[in-house]
Amino acid sequence: MAWLERQRIRYTLRHHAIPETVWSELMCNADVFERLSAVEREHLRELSTLFLHRKTLSGVQGFNVSTAMAVAIAAQACLLILKLGLEYYDGWLEVLVYPGAFRVERDVTDATGVVSHEARALSGESWSRGPVILSWDDIAAELAAPHPGHNVVLHEFAHKLDMLNGSANGMPPLHRDMVRTQWTRHFSQAFDQLRHRLAHHHRPGIDAYGATNPAEFFAVASEYFFTDPQTLKHVSPAIYEQLTLFYRQHPASP
Repeated sequence: MAWLERQRIRYTLRHHAIPETVWSELMCNADVFERLSAVEREHLRELSTLFLHRKTLSGVQGFNVSTAMAVAIAAQACLLILKLGLEYYDGWLEVLVYPGAFRVERDVTDATGVVSHEARALSGESWSRGPVILSWDDIAAELAAPHPGHNVVLHEFAHKLDMLNGSANGMPPLHRDMVRTQWTRHFSQAFDQLRHRLAHHHRPGIDAYGATNPAEFFAVASEYFFTDPQTLKHVSPAIYEQLTLFYRQHPASP
């Protein structure tokens, strides 16, 4: 069976490769990939090709997802798993792409148990065992004028990795050479410090949205890790170190 799977991968890479012109334009124009070596970019292209072959990217509200759009989404999603493997995205099939921010309505229970109805406009959302939902307007804006620490694709796919343990709680499945107690201690301390700084009206250092809950803290930290690693390393060197161990990448290295 392993031999058959390798043959399928070779066939996909040979016959469904991402067009060179589309790939080259993305690599030249998107800052999020600028730290990658030529070898890493080629591996990312292979992962992105396989991702697009295995997942369905569908436009919503009549939106047409072009090849260039699909490649941009796939490449950013696969940047997270560049040293991990495509199997980290197993168990779900679809990426839904809205033309712009999309509205969601749901009941929300606060810390006291009070339930309220909430309506929000979102740029992205991830469902456990379900689709990733994205706003193309937000993706395109971040590609054209990147804002360090912000990347909706990285954020939502970080949630997908977090959910591999069953729920989004800031604890993705760690590698065998990682120490669970160290991860828990460092992330708990950094999360509490962020909330403390916000409560006392101090500059948070990273996006305040990370103080929402541990799952959002992990996703926000992952955004900084790939788009502004120097800031993350300065604000929280322990979190940067834990993410280098998890993602097996070192984006802050010269």
